[in-house]
Amino acid sequence: MNFPVSLVTGLLAGLLVTRPGLAQTPAPAPGTTPFSLPFKGDIKIPLGPAPTPAAQPSPAVAGADSKRVSPSAETTGVRQTVDSLSTADVHQALENIRSNYIEATTLTEDALNRATLQGLLERLGGGASVRQPLATPAQPSPFRSEAIDGRIGYVRIGAIDKENLAQFDTALADFVTKGVSALIVDLRATVAGGSLEQAAEFIKRLTPKGKVLFTLHRSGAAQDRLFTSNQDPSFHGVTVTLVNRDTAGAAEVVAAALRILDNALAVGQTTAGQAAEFSEQPLSGGRTLRVAVAEVRLPEKLVIFPEGLRPDLPVRISPGAEADVLRAELDNGVGSFTLEPEPVHLNEAALVAGVNPEIDEAEAAQKPGVKKNKTTLSDPALERAVDLIATVQIFGAKAK
Repeated sequence: MNFPVSLVTGLLAGLLVTRPGLAQTPAPAPGTTPFSLPFKGDIKIPLGPAPTPAAQPSPAVAGADSKRVSPSAETTGVRQTVDSLSTADVHQALENIRSNYIEATTLTEDALNRATLQGLLERLGGGASVRQPLATPAQPSPFRSEAIDGRIGYVRIGAIDKENLAQFDTALADFVTKGVSALIVDLRATVAGGSLEQAAEFIKRLTPKGKVLFTLHRSGAAQDRLFTSNQDPSFHGVTVTLVNRDTAGAAEVVAAALRILDNALAVGQTTAGQAAEFSEQPLSGGRTLRVAVAEVRLPEKLVIFPEGLRPDLPVRISPGAEADVLRAELDNGVGSFTLEPEPVHLNEAALVAGVNPEIDEAEAAQKPGVKKNKTTLSDPALERAVDLIATVQIFGAKAK
C-alpha cells in the first residue's frame, strides 16, 4: 500500500495532539538572508529579512474550518522530521504505526483519510481550505482619498474594481495638480477577491510602461498568461503600501508588484497568501472546498503564494483595534491620525503670571475624581508610513 507523505504528517500531528505517544527530533529552523530594495533616486534603505513562510493554518480535518494561526513548535518539528525521511522510511513508519500503536483499533480507514486531508491542508496552507459559508459576506470599504498635510497623498482603494479605478485616476490627477510628492496606498480594508485584470490596471498607474507586472501560471497550460503595462505612470513619487493579515488576492498582487516595480515598501502585517485563482467546490455537508488552480508569479522571483507578502516594516496591532481605527478614519479622515496633539508648554505669558501650565496640567490629572481622557485611537501603520516617507524625502534632498 502506498502512503502519501501528507498522511504521515497528519497522522503524527494528530497523535501528538491527542496522545503524546510518538517522539521526533525537530530540525533547526532555516535562517533568513538580509536584502534591500532601492528607492527612486538610487536611495537604498536596508530592509528586514527576506520573505519567509508566514503563519500556516491550524490543523484542519474534514468538517472543520481552516483558520490562519501560527503553527506550534511540535507541528513544525513533525513536518521537518517527515520531510527528512526517505520514501521507504515513510512506508515503514506507517506500517509500524498501524501494527504496533497502543490504540491501533482507532486507526480506521476513515481516520487515515482524515489524517491525509489534515496533512494536505496543513502543507498547502492558503492553497486549499475547507470553509463554512458566510451568513453575511464581507463588504469592502468605500474608496477614500485625501492629502495629508498637503504633501502626502493617501488613497484607500476599497474594492479592486472599475468604479474605484476611476476614482483612483481622479485622485492621482488631483495629487499631481497639488504638487504632492508621495503616496500611501492603503490595502487593509480591501476584501479578498477582485479580478487580476483590474489589479493590473491599478498597478499600471504607478509603474513604468512596458514592464511585466506579473504572470498567471496554470499547471498544464501551454504558456503563462502575461500582464504588462501599456501606459506611462500617472504619478511619480515615493510610494508606500499599507497591508495586513486580511489583504488577500488581487490586493496582495497590487502590493507585491508595486514593491518590485515602484520600489514601494509595505508596512503592516504579513498578507493572507492568496495570490492565486481558486476553484470552489461545494461539499455535501454544506461547506466548500477551495483549491488554488493557478498561481500569480511576480517579477524578480518574489514569491507570495501561499506564504503571503511579508511587510518591510512590521507593525503590531490587534485586528479589533485596527478595525476601529479604519472605521474612524473613514468618517473623520486620516490627517488627524498622523499628527500628535500639541502639548502645553511654559511660555513668557505664564512666567509673567507666575504659573507653570505644564505642572498645572500634570497635577490636575492626578486629582481624585478627575475624569481621565479615553485612550485615543492610533494607526501605527499609517504613522510608520508617514515617518518613512519623511525620511526618504530628507535623504533624497541631501543626495541631490
